[in-house]
Amino acid sequence: MSIRIITDSTADMTGEFREKMIQVPLTVSFGEEEYIDGVTIDKELFYRKLENCDSLPKTSQPSPAAFQKVYEEISEAGDQGIVITVTSKLSGTYQCACVAAEDYPNIRVVDSLSASVGTGILALYALRCADEGMDLEKLADHLEEKRKEICVIARVETLQYLEKGGRISKATALAGGILNIKPVITVEDGEIAMLGKARGTKKANNLLTEQIHKAGIDYTMPLLLGYSGNSDELLGEYIEASRSLWEGHVAQLDRTQLCSVIGTYAGPGAVAVAFFINKGDD
Repeated sequence: MSIRIITDSTADMTGEFREKMIQVPLTVSFGEEEYIDGVTIDKELFYRKLENCDSLPKTSQPSPAAFQKVYEEISEAGDQGIVITVTSKLSGTYQCACVAAEDYPNIRVVDSLSASVGTGILALYALRCADEGMDLEKLADHLEEKRKEICVIARVETLQYLEKGGRISKATALAGGILNIKPVITVEDGEIAMLGKARGTKKANNLLTEQIHKAGIDYTMPLLLGYSGNSDELLGEYIEASRSLWEGHVAQLDRTQLCSVIGTYAGPGAVAVAFFINKGDD
């Protein structure tokens, strides 16, 4: 009997690890056009449509039946499952996964209280723990503790999408655009929050690095960088500007495109870093 790791389609990770998990897709709607995330719309098409839409797209959680179908397949194989969902503060996905799990004692559901690469690194850690032989109940409880140590910090390239999403006023967005303001945001207790603002890309990169350094990275745990839009050029520039964070600590930096949930709020050009906070003395 093995433990299968299940996520929803907003959990971002590299393809190498995604293939080892089961993903249940959300629905993405641009006006009257509805798509199944990762099935009838990929990230490249999502960002192309995002850049050309007047109002922000909406995401809808999977139905309990979609989760139940996965649970049934796992049960028939004689396995168990851990479901790790996007934060319940931004989506009803967690509740749907729980409703579906009521008749399946071999399934446990964990709210990541994070999104995108944050959910992704919790799923990667769950995979590691399952491979090491941790049992279902212990793993679920352990993940609910470890999720408190996840930190996602992102540098936003434009204020346009924060304004469209109602996070800032139109006047603030206009003034910020004129002044070339780049916000730095985080996921705090399951919700998107502002950490600070910087004027220009160089200062924004510095602020992002400062906030990450302040939090402290546990380099023994999963670490993942992400970018929104269809170009990772700005992420590459950030990695070069933040060498002090990585040199001597990691052999390589994994990167991935950010999902629709974070991409919708941040817009194209965002750079995000997800990591576990170093709880040690150093």
